[in-house]
Amino acid sequence: MNTQLLITFIILNILNVIIQTVKSIATVKCGKGVAAIVNAVAFGLYTIVTVYLMCELDLYLKAGIVALCNLVGVYVVKWCEEKARKDKLWKVEATVPHEWTDAVHFDLRDIPHNYVENVGKYTLFNFYCATQKESAKVRDILAQYEVKYFVSESKTL
Repeated sequence: MNTQLLITFIILNILNVIIQTVKSIATVKCGKGVAAIVNAVAFGLYTIVTVYLMCELDLYLKAGIVALCNLVGVYVVKWCEEKARKDKLWKVEATVPHEWTDAVHFDLRDIPHNYVENVGKYTLFNFYCATQKESAKVRDILAQYEVKYFVSESKTL
């Protein structure tokens, strides 16, 4: 087996998966210019990878390498994306039945919030979550009480 060919094939596939994953994210989240440049690079490299798919390595070896590169590459890019994501202020608006008002107020006392009682048979809570951890806590506590809620993201003025 040609070791140099194997190493080149692995490196090209790792790069291809990473760039293709970034391309997918950039197409959705970035502007036209960035998306166009990332797409151009991704498809340019993909052409090279396509040629290398015709190399003299065994089919099962190539399939295994492509599968492992996708498993690792997509995971790494998504992990980096999560780490780079900035926390945003989220407003969670929940309608809590009156009998659970005190419990919800107590359970989420460390999350900034206000509430309006006697909105029909409900209390209307507004929670202001500055971190992903706070958002997850509000979601989990509200789920315990089977409370319906609406979430909105803060926008920059």
